[in-house]
Amino acid sequence: MSDNSASSLFFSAAVNHQSPSIQDSIIDSLIAAEPHHSPHPDYLLRCQRRSVNLTHRQDSINWILNAHSHHRFQPITAILSVNYFDRFLSSSSASVLGNNGWAFQLLSVACLSLAAKMEEPDVPLLLDLQVLESPFIFEPKSVQRMELLVMAKLNWRLRSVTPFDFIYYFIFKLPPSSRTNELHFHSKCSDLIIKTIRVIDFLGFRPCVIAAAAVVSAAGEGVDVPESYYEKVNKEMVRSCHQLMEEYLVDTCPSAVHKVRKQWRPDQPPPSPDGVLDAAATCVSCDTRSDNLLFVPTTPSGDDDDREAKRLRYIGNGVEV
Repeated sequence: MSDNSASSLFFSAAVNHQSPSIQDSIIDSLIAAEPHHSPHPDYLLRCQRRSVNLTHRQDSINWILNAHSHHRFQPITAILSVNYFDRFLSSSSASVLGNNGWAFQLLSVACLSLAAKMEEPDVPLLLDLQVLESPFIFEPKSVQRMELLVMAKLNWRLRSVTPFDFIYYFIFKLPPSSRTNELHFHSKCSDLIIKTIRVIDFLGFRPCVIAAAAVVSAAGEGVDVPESYYEKVNKEMVRSCHQLMEEYLVDTCPSAVHKVRKQWRPDQPPPSPDGVLDAAATCVSCDTRSDNLLFVPTTPSGDDDDREAKRLRYIGNGVEV
């Protein structure tokens, strides 16, 4: 279910004062479906062990978020894009990408395109979707072939369960005094949820836990969280996720990086570069792009030879340059 279906369904049930059993059944069904719309359980460990190229992943997420902002897509579209991206990487087919930056970029375009088709009323053409500066430009048929590959590996489960499906449930669990301006409060929650996709540690939390932590974080210090708030989620997991948000997402970038450095002691191994990288990546102004990634400047439309040199075609199970 998407933000426009499951979350709205719960909101409608809540405001129309439908029985708690109906509201609970909606949430229970979403929680039960979470494992079917998440990366494989070992994906976070593989990222931490660098079995997945984290530089290419971060570059891809940066491009998705920049394109998402440029086209003024809905927040759910960004979350879905990265959900598809990580679920694909966690599958056995991730090896087809190798360590090729262009392959990750092709996957990024395909995932954003699929998410836009699921959620946006107006979807740009595939070439228009790639208007931002990018190392590569892909022909529509190449993107479409990658879209088919992604959908096949995701078993065509594109209506993923995301943290947005749980926002209203947890908002209504808080005292009314903590959410006087619900539109602003919802916006703060959405902003925190989108920021989580830049930090790999959040892959260790289920969507319902991320939503619960985001609502508590948006409510601020001193909010009275009732015990019933944790009826559907593990309290300790929510606290851990909330602490991670406070450390990496709520603080400014310099503060977050400073925290990583301050925690290091001489008798310990140096902090992981990815920890510093992820802390910095919580702000759009922090550029995490690898200096080793090849940039191919956009050329005038009349220079067909140079444009053709940038185009890559995905054919069957192989790649042709």
